[in-house]
Amino acid sequence: MELAQVTNVVHDLDRAVKFHRDTLGLPFLFQAPPSLAFFQIGSVRLMLSPPETAEQDHPGSVLYLKVKDIEGVHRSLAGRGVKFEGKPHRVHEAADYDLWMAFFHDPDKNPMALMEEKPKRKAS
Repeated sequence: MELAQVTNVVHDLDRAVKFHRDTLGLPFLFQAPPSLAFFQIGSVRLMLSPPETAEQDHPGSVLYLKVKDIEGVHRSLAGRGVKFEGKPHRVHEAADYDLWMAFFHDPDKNPMALMEEKPKRKAS
């Protein structure tokens, strides 16, 4: 079993498409009637959709976007208007890597984060 698709609730599909495609640079797949938009994030598809019921009208799960240069991506996205909660910071220290994250929200208040597993340097 593997994760194939995640849905995030949005209220303005055009604004959401512009944010995910133009600001974050995610690969846009297609739009489908009545108001769905799809993006590819690695092997997982992201569907953006307005809520169909009141119970669905809430922020979605946190989407963690794995990057190779968290500081560089943070600077780039901040330059495009993404409002981060803070700077990239280490959240976990493992034996062979440090886990770094930087948190933000999309225009519909869905939580998102950049993450990078920075390999530890071996002592010489």
